[in-house]
Amino acid sequence: MKNKKDMFDVDLTKLTHSFQDACADKDFKDFVYGLNIKEEILIKYTSSLQDAFLECNNCKNCKGLSTCKNKITGYKYTPVYEGNIISFTYDECSKEKKRRENNSYKDNLGLYELPKELKEACFKDLYKDDKARVPIIKYFKEFIDNYKKEDKPKGIYLNGSFGSGKTYLIAALFNEMAKKGEKSILVYYPKLLRNLKASFGIDYDEQYELVERAPLLLLDDIGAENCSNWSRDEVLGPILQYRMENHLPTFFTSNLTLSELEKSLSITSSGVDKVKARRIIERIKQLTVQLELVSKNRRD
Repeated sequence: MKNKKDMFDVDLTKLTHSFQDACADKDFKDFVYGLNIKEEILIKYTSSLQDAFLECNNCKNCKGLSTCKNKITGYKYTPVYEGNIISFTYDECSKEKKRRENNSYKDNLGLYELPKELKEACFKDLYKDDKARVPIIKYFKEFIDNYKKEDKPKGIYLNGSFGSGKTYLIAALFNEMAKKGEKSILVYYPKLLRNLKASFGIDYDEQYELVERAPLLLLDDIGAENCSNWSRDEVLGPILQYRMENHLPTFFTSNLTLSELEKSLSITSSGVDKVKARRIIERIKQLTVQLELVSKNRRD
């Protein structure tokens, strides 16, 4: 019966043969001996070193993250020698690092019940062949140039035809501001109201304050909601008042003109209240420049 020493010698012999077989590949041999680790240590990790060698070669021939062949896209299996032990970690490649750094600004832009694709909205993808967009893009430039001044520039009340790209335009601006470190949130307004109504006593305050205090805010598709006394007087009115008092730029998109929105806000199940509706419209006028986008439906 073999004793422990004999078994160890057999295992060591197998490891040595395995390592020597692997070193028949000159490139692998150059790779492992280039680590400046004693051979007696290397032979214990042949299989893992082969995996690291393969991933290292993949990185040398990489044409981009979309074609990455490594087990974890954008990362390389890497040997680390310390205390006579080789451990293996996943190191970020240069392309993944660049991608991450280029996209880190997206953390500054929040979306509330809106498509995540809006985080990709950017100026270079705007339809510049549409003359109706020229005044909007011009105002965006002025907004960016003046944002750091003591008196914050006004937001935009952007009304226009369905599917004309109003939300995308504002998202492109907010993404540009996000690259400069400015935080913002784009809120689908009808869903905000439904969620607030359903969350009394749970996280109502958290959701409300997220919108009320956002440094940059878009209330998207205002006027599409079913107006009630509560939504107009207890939600929208106080949000706009807070943002006026604290000079927080506020943007709106709507299929309605301001006069149409005023009429919509005046009618609730409790009756007609033109005074309270007018009060909301006056706050919106204080907060925004009114622009219009009438264009073909880009969603078709």
